[in-house]
Amino acid sequence: MISIVVPAHNEGSVIARTLDQWVNRPGSEELSIVVVCNGCNDDTATIARHFGSTVRVIETDIASKTHALNVGDQISSGFPRIYVDADVVITLEAIRALAKRLERGDMSAVAPAAYIDLTGCSQPVRQYFGIRSRLPSSRQGFGGSGVYALSETGRMRFAQFPNVIADDTYVRLQFGPEERETLSSASATVFPPRRIRQLIAVRTRAYAGNFELARRFPTLIMNKGESNNRTLIGLFKHSRLWPGLLIYCYVNILALGKAMVRSRIRASVWQRDDTSRRALPTLRHNLGAREHLH
Repeated sequence: MISIVVPAHNEGSVIARTLDQWVNRPGSEELSIVVVCNGCNDDTATIARHFGSTVRVIETDIASKTHALNVGDQISSGFPRIYVDADVVITLEAIRALAKRLERGDMSAVAPAAYIDLTGCSQPVRQYFGIRSRLPSSRQGFGGSGVYALSETGRMRFAQFPNVIADDTYVRLQFGPEERETLSSASATVFPPRRIRQLIAVRTRAYAGNFELARRFPTLIMNKGESNNRTLIGLFKHSRLWPGLLIYCYVNILALGKAMVRSRIRASVWQRDDTSRRALPTLRHNLGAREHLH
């Protein structure tokens, strides 16, 4: 049985998009899905419950992703265990590919590649991701795809999820490069911020998460992997890339500065982007019709 844990905080506009990929499809009986609605004040739980008995919905008043992950772990028993952000889309076929890769036993943690859906994004955001697609980090599914999968032995590498900003990076750093793999044959669709302002906020959170991990778990940094710096510098040889490089550097330098300030004062502010989250009228309509029929 493949266990899937989905932490969800006010994801009513997108949770159906995620669950619809897995439920009532051939082979969905091999899944055990737990959606942990944490600190929600919208209809996330109601929508998730419309998907029937395949999806177990747990509600907690504590608005914390890592708390939700721990609650999901307590409820789940099967392996491999796959943790999926509620705002990404990954197909059942990709879920199976992750599980099959772990079954070989030579990897403890795997993640899908990230497909960045730039629909509706501004031109500067598109240019930013055009540069990012050329960097080593773009091939890193852990922290980039919103999905990661652990074998049973891999999950034993750490106890509970600590209260950190970057849970995905924390998990990735538990494993050396020879123990983890990003599958190019499986992908998860990620919906980035649509405007530069929101992108800067998301990048600020990412840097703040890295600073927090370096401060609290310094021994894990040795598993960080390849840096972007050498490749990024090399891109400046190509003048046609300069506009995108300027945007990329502007976003990251500003985000880095903001994160450094917050790190000094130990401020922990969850900066969430809502521009990439849009209501799904078709799925909501279908769910409403299903409820009427019952």
